[in-house]
Amino acid sequence: MTTPPLTIHSWPQAILHLDADAFFASCEQAIHPELKGRPVITGKERGIVAAASYEAKAKGVKRGMRLFEVKKVCPDAVIMPSDYETYSLFSVRMFEILRRFSPDVEEYSIDEAFVDLTGLRRSFHGPYGMIAEQMQTAVETELGITVSVGVSLSKVLAKIGSKHNKPHGLTLIPGRDIHIFLCRLPVEKLWGIGPNTAAFLRKFRIDTALEFAKKDERFIQEHLSKPYHEIWHELNGRSVYPVVTEAKGSYQSISKTRTFTPPSNDKTFIYAQLARNLENACLKARRYNLGATRLMVFLRTQEFRDYGVEIKVSRPTSYPLDLFEPLQRGFDQLFDPRSSYRQTGVVLAGLMPMASVQYTLFDDSTKIEKMSKVYKAVDRLSEKFGKYTVHHAASLPTKLQARHEGDRGDVPERMTELLRGENRRQRLGVPLLHIKV
Repeated sequence: MTTPPLTIHSWPQAILHLDADAFFASCEQAIHPELKGRPVITGKERGIVAAASYEAKAKGVKRGMRLFEVKKVCPDAVIMPSDYETYSLFSVRMFEILRRFSPDVEEYSIDEAFVDLTGLRRSFHGPYGMIAEQMQTAVETELGITVSVGVSLSKVLAKIGSKHNKPHGLTLIPGRDIHIFLCRLPVEKLWGIGPNTAAFLRKFRIDTALEFAKKDERFIQEHLSKPYHEIWHELNGRSVYPVVTEAKGSYQSISKTRTFTPPSNDKTFIYAQLARNLENACLKARRYNLGATRLMVFLRTQEFRDYGVEIKVSRPTSYPLDLFEPLQRGFDQLFDPRSSYRQTGVVLAGLMPMASVQYTLFDDSTKIEKMSKVYKAVDRLSEKFGKYTVHHAASLPTKLQARHEGDRGDVPERMTELLRGENRRQRLGVPLLHIKV
């Protein structure tokens, strides 16, 4: 028996998706009111656009564009270094505001949230649209940034709504109106459907989201895997993806990258960047008590060509001392002294809980136990005095030479204007105050 497509009920449940508009650039404009209305771009330290305000986008600036290209299409752009610490504080405040309205808030990304509004109409004495508008207004008033909001019966539909009228949009998609929003939406614009799947669907004359949603369930089950079957249900107004309120506690992989300028072919310096990547990745893995079974290493040249290698690890681990030898082997395979490099990266893959690891007779259990005690001490010192208080000698050159020099060496104000009790590695969790213009 197949499930009939497209629900006829308007609000059996209500899921809200909130998406901050040009988040990083908007944070800068909120902190610096004199930048409001001007084309603002972040990413100066990387040499490419990390985020662009809508004023910059209107002039043709796109994410990932190189800065010399930006200057051609938008010569009056204000180009700033990224201040991720401040953006994180804005994010924390944003989620706190949302939780004043509903306890069921999923922090989907730094600038996106899903909120379950089901059943809250009685508490707020009004419809879901009114609640969504109050949430939107509260974020914009208290933080000085704009957000776009979509409300519908499922996560996929809510995300369609938030993208429908950016920036500063508020779109409701009740059950009776789903077809109106899906009929002109290309299938490749759906959350979770990539270009290859879209090309496959077009072979069956499925070009729009509505055509996909109206397909018989047997067709979906026969030709597509489970994730697309779930998207099909969500498009038909049946909520399959729950709002996950718990903080993420497990990972399949952990990646860390470092971009630096100017590009370098200094072997010691580049390996030090990789070593710092490895320390950062392992620190996060230990936080979640995970161990890697595979190590991936990659280098990116000045021409944006990527070269990588994957190495199997003898036993699951999150200790850099275990991984420096395979890291060195991978680096030696990739490094070419004739090339200049602008980015390094490592990926800890095949992660598994360390509690479930069974050591063999060939493993040196005494050495492993000593290493565990050393890194527990390192982590305690890092927590108390700041990250990199204790670090490996292999990453020492990263402290002796700045990652970004010359014009890209500017640092955000948050790094230079320290509050009382702060240092270069530790910041206070001080709430941001909205500056009224």
